[in-house]
Amino acid sequence: MAKEKTHRHFIHQPVFPGGNKALTEFIYKNLQYPTAALEAKAEGVVLVEYDIDYKGRVVATRVIQSVGHGCDEEACRVVKLLQFEVGKNRGVNVLFHQKAKIQFKLPKPAVAPLPVAPPAVPEMTEGAPVVVQYEYTVTTTAAPAPEEGAGVVFSYVVRLG
Repeated sequence: MAKEKTHRHFIHQPVFPGGNKALTEFIYKNLQYPTAALEAKAEGVVLVEYDIDYKGRVVATRVIQSVGHGCDEEACRVVKLLQFEVGKNRGVNVLFHQKAKIQFKLPKPAVAPLPVAPPAVPEMTEGAPVVVQYEYTVTTTAAPAPEEGAGVVFSYVVRLG
């Protein structure tokens, strides 16, 4: 019977706490669109290569693919905020290299809601027919028994407008 091979890694790669999804959320939460890029309407992907030291800190960044207008500097700033978890590598201080694609996409302009004008009220002209719409609801309430000889009382509420 053959032995199963177990893969043991000599060097443990750095891991962002929470995984890749948390890494992406962190980057886009802290990313600020540069004013110069907004004015120039610049969009695109900045590809940043960065170095992670044995303590999990980002110590250097290099832009491989540029957008310009301040996007490259902003991408490097955010990448330098990252903090990784690095396992023990048998006493060897290792410098890791990773890449990140950071997309800069112009925010969609907010659409202001159209002002709602009140419905036009037709002018009343003499002799024109008047249309009245109404709605009624029936409610019952416990009332004391009517006294002998008293009639039944009805009440109406008319709301105009």
